[in-house]
Amino acid sequence: MKKLLISAAMMLAMITANAENLKVTSPDGRLIVNLEDKGGIVTYAVNYDGQEVIKPSQLGFISDVGDFSKGLTFKKSKTHEVNDRYNIRNIKARNVEYHANELNATYADNQNREVTVTFRVSDNNIAFRYSMPQWGETASIFIKEEATSFALPDGTTSFICPQSSPMVGWKRTKPSYEEEYKPDAPLTDKSAYGEGYTFPCLFKVRNEKLEVRNYWVLISETGVDGKYVGSHLSDYSTAQPPTGGQGGSYRIAFPMAGEANGHGTTDAALALPGATPWRTITVGSDLKPIVETTVSTDVVEQKYDASIDYRPGRYTWSWLIWQDSSINYDDQVKFIDLASAMGYEYVLVDNWWDTQIGRDKIVKLSNYAQSKGVSLMLWYNSNGAWSDAPQTPKQCMNTTLARRKEMAWLKSIGVKGIKVDFFAGDKQQTMQLYEDILTDANDFGIQVIFHGCTLPRGWERMYPNYVASEAVLASENTFFNEHHAIQEGFELTMHPFCRNAVASMDWGGTIMNRYMSPDNKSRHRRYTSDIFEMAAAIVIQTSVQCIAMQPNNLTDLPQMELDFLKEVPTSWDETRFIDGYPGKYIVMARRSGEKWYIVGLNATTEPLKLDIDIPMFAGTTAAYYYDKPSKKSLWPESTLGKIKVDAKGKAKVIIQPNGGIIIK
Repeated sequence: MKKLLISAAMMLAMITANAENLKVTSPDGRLIVNLEDKGGIVTYAVNYDGQEVIKPSQLGFISDVGDFSKGLTFKKSKTHEVNDRYNIRNIKARNVEYHANELNATYADNQNREVTVTFRVSDNNIAFRYSMPQWGETASIFIKEEATSFALPDGTTSFICPQSSPMVGWKRTKPSYEEEYKPDAPLTDKSAYGEGYTFPCLFKVRNEKLEVRNYWVLISETGVDGKYVGSHLSDYSTAQPPTGGQGGSYRIAFPMAGEANGHGTTDAALALPGATPWRTITVGSDLKPIVETTVSTDVVEQKYDASIDYRPGRYTWSWLIWQDSSINYDDQVKFIDLASAMGYEYVLVDNWWDTQIGRDKIVKLSNYAQSKGVSLMLWYNSNGAWSDAPQTPKQCMNTTLARRKEMAWLKSIGVKGIKVDFFAGDKQQTMQLYEDILTDANDFGIQVIFHGCTLPRGWERMYPNYVASEAVLASENTFFNEHHAIQEGFELTMHPFCRNAVASMDWGGTIMNRYMSPDNKSRHRRYTSDIFEMAAAIVIQTSVQCIAMQPNNLTDLPQMELDFLKEVPTSWDETRFIDGYPGKYIVMARRSGEKWYIVGLNATTEPLKLDIDIPMFAGTTAAYYYDKPSKKSLWPESTLGKIKVDAKGKAKVIIQPNGGIIIK
């Protein structure tokens, strides 16, 4: 009897069962997407290891030329494999292999205008989008809203961040993706401002077969540029879906009308042929696929070549603790000297430099920095007409003429990066501004960080001079408000599973001062240990990392802490999740070259005893940084010792409350 051999091509051909019911499966066979035509409404559902993690959810959109969310007729389908390898310097892994099965399902409305929905399914990851050809003489459309929805099983809880109302907050600068996460919340909880939730959105799905284990789902989007709006999730609706069935869902929500001071449409204007951005879903039976996912860069393409070899590194930043008054020539010299002493590559000079230092002296300051082996990065206000933020320099980044003139000057004086702040939300015109700034900056060899901004969506690969975005309730809030200083542990153990899982994050500083003041004695204190802060420099993923040391730290920190902070890498070859729970603790491994770093953070109020699996250290004795409880101080004693890892790669560790560990 001959064995039956099934080729990959034959298996792909088997993906489509019939015209109305289509299926595409991940290469490992564990993740399945089912498409179904329910009376002209197209739905998808997601199963992982036989567990339904997303119930039948609607697809489609409504445009100015027609409704493509109902009354659709199946036309054809096509499947193929997608295989890609890419090298990238500024995400959690340098060399990435991407393998997926792709299903293209085409439907038509009652005027025979076709829309194709594409699903790419890799191991643990799904990406999908809509694409349209030119329909006769119709060469453009306005997508007014999407029917795209995400129906999660009953009992699911959420780890999500509310979308702010527009034109509120300090100087009417919101939304800026800087609200507080609420962990393990019921789906039916209303968002804090009634505007839904910002991407990414993490969900814990109850395992119907095994109560002690859950499934995890991370929903986001990628590939957003000036051709579309930035989206978010609506509030959870308990209304019965149009396809029938029980339970509610979230839907894709477009920008709010009030964003950008009311200027611009909330629609997405597309030239045809055209495609929407990718919506992404990462699924796992544990949190490992969530932390390690690269889906946001897997499905996008680089838009232009890097004009120079952009340099990863570390930067010092006076503003976090010394604030506006430090933006003067003499204080910035102190932070350049600090960066030089630590071997750091950059210094960020923040707002008001044009008035408090002056352009002529900035040239002198840049020359001084370069003489010390350091390069400057300069802050800019993005503002045209979309907020009341007064900080200068203004009107330098909002038009092509002003931008290119400014960037030519920056290049001429040796400035290597810019931080652009105070954007206007997610309308298409704002997304175009991000792209324009990045594209122009590349022409002049300048890296870009965004603050007061939206979530980056695949930009690390799309734009090779892009570094990171804030888009998070970041470190500055630990200075402004003691509540946020207390919450720092929670925040930094949340983001590896959500915000920083999908994109680079400029948190804005490993803080080594123990008090939030220049004298390191007054105002409220830092609630995390020194080892926590040092480990956080590894946990936070960005290719240009802020190490927010102060000049006094050169003499008041133990030598072993200084030695570690001098060597902190920011460019990673590999990232592995070891253990953790969102908002409580994280243990992860990162590799830079041949060197591994195991880091852990504990945001709970009790010591955390863990047996960790670190096979890269199997059978060795490694350096071990940990916190030793102290009765004489508010902070534990930073200790450098040794840890033995057994032949199977097992080790026992204790992470103190608001403390950390590092193994290297």
